[in-house]
Order: sequence, then C-alpha cells, then structure tokens
Amino acid sequence: MLIAFPPLPRAKRLMDRLRSTLLLAVLLSGAISLAIAADKKPADHIHGVANCKDCHPQGIDFPKILHDSGKNCLQCHNRDTLLKSFSRAKSPRPSPAESELSEFAPDRPIKADAGMRFAQYPKQSRLGADPNRMVLIPAGPFLMGTNDRLPDEGPQHTVDLPAFFIDIYEVTNLQYKKFIDETGRRSPAHFRNRSFPPGKADHPVTYVNWNDATAYCHWAGKRLPTDEEWEKAARGTDGRIFPWGDEFDVTKANTPVRWQAIGHQGDTTPVGSFADGISPYGLYDMTGNVWEWTSSWYQAYPGNHTPSESYGKRYKTLKGGSWFD
Repeated sequence: MLIAFPPLPRAKRLMDRLRSTLLLAVLLSGAISLAIAADKKPADHIHGVANCKDCHPQGIDFPKILHDSGKNCLQCHNRDTLLKSFSRAKSPRPSPAESELSEFAPDRPIKADAGMRFAQYPKQSRLGADPNRMVLIPAGPFLMGTNDRLPDEGPQHTVDLPAFFIDIYEVTNLQYKKFIDETGRRSPAHFRNRSFPPGKADHPVTYVNWNDATAYCHWAGKRLPTDEEWEKAARGTDGRIFPWGDEFDVTKANTPVRWQAIGHQGDTTPVGSFADGISPYGLYDMTGNVWEWTSSWYQAYPGNHTPSESYGKRYKTLKGGSWFD
C-alpha cells in the first residue's frame, strides 16, 4: 500500500508543469543595500517582515512610507539613498517560479477562494486523524517524462506497472500529529508544543524529511510510492501535462501563479480543496500545495545521456510542486 506524502520544499525533479507549477533578505529581497548606522533595528513592520514582496507583489510605495514615518527612518538612513533605493524597488522582481508561470497568469486578479471548495482555515477537520483512504491504480503502461522541458525530465518513455494503491490526499497536520503522539517522534518545525497552527488541521504537513515520511508510512501500514507510481497516479496513461489535462488553469491547483493572481502572501490550502484539479484516478493536489516524497533515488531516465553530478544514490525524488515553487 502506498502514500503520497508531502515533504520539505526542496525540489529535485521538475516534471513538466506537474512538478514546477508548482516549501529572504532584509527589506527589499536583496534588491538594494542600505547604509545602517544603528546597531539594532526598530521592532516595526518594515524591519520585521523579511520579504516585502511576499505580501506586496504589486510593489510598495516606499516614498510614502518614508514621508509618513517622519524622521524615524532618518535616524539610521540617508534620505537621498533611501529614496533612490525605494524607487528601484517599486516593482519587485518575480521569483523563478513566478517567471516561469507568468504566461499563465490571468489578465485580472482572482478571488482568494477561486476554485476552492473549502475554507482556507476551517475551524474543524473534515478528514480526522486516521490515515487517508486509498484508491487502486490499475496495472498497465503509461507515458512518463517529457521531451519539452528540463534535461532530467526526458526522454519521454513508456513504463508498465502492476496495480497499486495510493492515498487520494496528502497527509495532513492532524494525521501527522496522531503519528507523533503515538510514537514520540519529533514534531515538524511549524508545530508549537507538538501541535499544528490553528485552522491548519487539514492542511498538508510540511517540514518532514524523507526518514520522517518513511516512518509515518510504516506506522500507517503503507509505504512511499515510487517515482513511476506517483507519476502514473498523477497523469494517467495519456501523457497529459497536468492532472486535469494539457491546459493550465489557475483555479485548479494551489500554485505560485495562483497567489500571484490573488495578490496575497501564499500558503498551503486544505487537502482536496480543488475539486476540478483531480487526476484521472481521483487524486487531489498532485500539482501544487506541497512537494511529495517518493521512495526512488534521483537518477537519469532510460536513454537520458545528459550528465549530472546529482544523479545516483544521493537524493530522493520529490514530485508535484508546491504553492511556493
């Protein structure tokens, strides 16, 4: 039995758009360098938020902020230097993920709940703490990989697999909490006092490494899917680009371009929120939300002759992309 399990946001393979639709520098993301005379920065909003463009993707009116602050900023900074630097920072440079997906961005902003069937931060869990239910993926061949993107994603080839089961949802915070409560395993970094943030019971658990993911699977009586099994469950047998087809839709998955279109700081969403984004076998969040661990080593596909020092039994393969990258 298998499980699609969300990991730390560290990518190894960016499988066509399935994998890349895809979990800070002070003040302006390294876009400027400010002369700071004080030994300690004030405890205010400007200095407290590490990456301005996370909350202000359309730019920030820093001259107005400087004007409204009176002389406070000038206690540490030169006015002319600030104004010159702020003018350069009004249009933050998009992240690599935003740049790659910008062609899919809608012409107009979308609502924060566009495409979602559940509230972003529900008060109660709809799934509970028991392991997710599974679906059967039938035996047979499917098209894996692509010839149209990164060197490690091809060549496209046919893989024939036996039947297998896989979870329809990513593992949630509440489900993982039950696991650590029963086993005494360390809690993820975003937990406090061994519990998840309020409103995130049904959000996918993050900040778990491959060993954590494997341990959860063993506890639940399951295992991680292989690279091939995960991809068949996500794409079906026809070589489609996305779980739902070949055309990207910003309302069908929790991706960086979705948050770019909303204009808000991004976050995970409750698993299974995007009903129109399911795979041919009924799996949710196979694009976006969080990256998912597999049991496979990161190795070249058959017929791939592009060298990489990362290939071999060094790294495990991640799949699916996230809300962030």
